[in-house]
Amino acid sequence: MEAYTWPGNVRELQNVIERAVVTSPGSSLRLADALDATGSPDREESGKTLAEVEREHFIRVLESYRWKIEGAGGAAEVLDLHPSTLRFRMKKLAVVRERKETA
Repeated sequence: MEAYTWPGNVRELQNVIERAVVTSPGSSLRLADALDATGSPDREESGKTLAEVEREHFIRVLESYRWKIEGAGGAAEVLDLHPSTLRFRMKKLAVVRERKETA
């Protein structure tokens, strides 16, 4: 488990542990599936910081939801964030909607 890069972060770790608890026989914890330690690039390989990856992810989600932040079908709901938290992180990461100029 230590060699795995955990691309899904805490949620992925939680899911792996929950599944192991449910499927492990007896009193020892055994992983249901093997973890691929080489499956996800680490920071040295990708060259991006967590903030850069998070910023790109927010932009992709916001673009796919037409920059709708809150309400049903909004980006905050999809990202499982409170709308004010999403706005704060957008500001912190300098995520802004590019306006297309019309001639």
